[in-house]
Amino acid sequence: MNMENNIKDIFVEKLDSNMSISEFVDEGFRWFNLKDFPQAVFGFPWFEHEKLYRRLPENPMYKIPEMVDVLANCTSGGQIRLCTDSCRLAIQVQLLGPSNMVHMPATGQCGFDCYVDIGHGMKYCSTTKYNMKNSNYEFLFFDWDFSVPLKKVLINFPLYQGVEDVWIGVDNTATVLQPYPFESKKKAVFYGSSITQGGCASRPGMSYTNILSRLFNMECINLGFSGNGKGEPELAELISTINDLDLIVLDYEANSWKNNLYQKTLQNFIGILRAKYVDIPVLVVSKLPYSDEVFNQKKAQIRKDNLIFQKSLIDNLKKQGDRHLYFLDGSGLLGSDFNECMVDGVHPTDLGFYNIAHNMSGVIGDILALSV
Repeated sequence: MNMENNIKDIFVEKLDSNMSISEFVDEGFRWFNLKDFPQAVFGFPWFEHEKLYRRLPENPMYKIPEMVDVLANCTSGGQIRLCTDSCRLAIQVQLLGPSNMVHMPATGQCGFDCYVDIGHGMKYCSTTKYNMKNSNYEFLFFDWDFSVPLKKVLINFPLYQGVEDVWIGVDNTATVLQPYPFESKKKAVFYGSSITQGGCASRPGMSYTNILSRLFNMECINLGFSGNGKGEPELAELISTINDLDLIVLDYEANSWKNNLYQKTLQNFIGILRAKYVDIPVLVVSKLPYSDEVFNQKKAQIRKDNLIFQKSLIDNLKKQGDRHLYFLDGSGLLGSDFNECMVDGVHPTDLGFYNIAHNMSGVIGDILALSV
C-alpha cells in the first residue's frame, strides 16, 4: 500500500461539509461600507479622522520603529458594533494580504468572527471561512428562518493582517443599521507583545483583550506588536495622545527580557504616561512563563529576576506618591497547567487566552471599581 498517495487523496472538505467553504450568493442584500459608518467602529483611536483600519496614526507625530509601523496595520482589537433586525448578516472583506502564518489559523490571522445578543447576552455565532490564498472574501454570518427584533451584533477584526475595506450586508427590508454603545464608558489600552496582539488564537474573539472587552463590555484598544513592543518612549508618547482612557495595561516584558532591556525602559515608559495621565490607573503585568523554562533554568532565572525588579520598582514608585500604579504577576495567568496552554511553547491557545483573561479580570475589575 502506498500510504503517501492515500494521504494525498484525503480531501476533508468533501467528507465533512462543516470543513468546506460555503458558496456565497449575493441576493437581496443592502451593503454598507463601514468607512461611511464610523460610529459603529471601535478599537482604532484615529479611525474617525483617517478612515483607516489602523492601530496607530498613519503619520505619527513621534518617530516609531519601522516594524511597529508595519504591525500597526494589523487590526487586532478592532470591533464592529451594530444593531439590526435583519434575518441575514453578511460581510465583504478586502485584506492587505493573504494568510501566511505557519502555526496560527487563517481564521485568527485574517478572519472576522461574529457574536450576537438576542436577549440572552452576547454569544458567539460564527467565523468567516474562506480560501486562505485570497486577499478578499465574502461570508454569511447567519441566515435565520425566524424573525428576531432589533438585536446587538459584535464583529471582531482580524488579529494579524491588515484590512483595506469592509462592507456589511443586511436584508433589503431590514432596519437601517444602528450602532450601540458599550455599557461601560471606560476605555482601556493594552500595550505589549505578540501575545497581547493575539498570537496564536484560532479566531479574533479569543484574544485576551477581546475576551476582556466582552467581560467588561468596554472598549479595549490593542497595541500589542509582535516581537516589537519594546518600551520605546515614542510609543508611550503616542498612547498619551489617546483621550478618555480609564486604564493602561503594560504587558511588553516578553519582547524585552533580553539584555536587561525591560529594566532599562519600564520606569521611563511609566514616567512619560504619568506626565499626561496623573490619575489614570496603570497596570504592569509581568511575563508569562514559557514551556521550556522547565528545562532551561537560565531562561527561568531571567524571568524571576525581572519579576523581582518589577515588584521593587512598582513599590518604590508607589512610595514616592503614585497612588494609581498596580502590578500583576503574570506567572499564574495561564493556570497551573501553563505548558498545556500554548501552541509553540510561547503563544497561547484559545484555552490559554481564556485563562489569561479570566485570571486578569479580577484585578482589572477591582482597579476600575476604585477609579469610578
